[in-house]
Amino acid sequence: MAPLAALALALCLSACSGRAPEPARFVPPPPSVTDLEGPLRARYNLLPTLALGEAVAREYRVTRDAGSALLVVALRRPTADGDETAAEGEVTAEVVDLAGRRQIVALRRVATGSYVDHVGTVRIGPHETVRVEVAVVADGRRQEFDFQRSF
Repeated sequence: MAPLAALALALCLSACSGRAPEPARFVPPPPSVTDLEGPLRARYNLLPTLALGEAVAREYRVTRDAGSALLVVALRRPTADGDETAAEGEVTAEVVDLAGRRQIVALRRVATGSYVDHVGTVRIGPHETVRVEVAVVADGRRQEFDFQRSF
């Protein structure tokens, strides 16, 4: 019986002659900053509200919900020493899903220390990919950028 078991084991092992498993590789998140003319910098993110801690949800005055994501757009001015200062401007945003459905995001200003963030919530579904189209009006000029997120 032992020779038969050894043969079965050898056959099973020979069937596993594929490549050895590779360790998972970290995939860095997509960039969440864009430099605009002015000089003006926009820092942004869109993340599920359930990913927010309770304190952050309170600070931004949002309800944590499985069907929503928080859009945050922060305007900054880069300085010569590599730091950033607050920048004033108007921000508007729309979200477009893969089916072409559009949501206008109602953004409001939220003070975070000496900065002001523009925040709003977006309805999302599981396994959804959306493109966020952002328009910024600052220094008398309108500039646009977009980014994509998958949930």
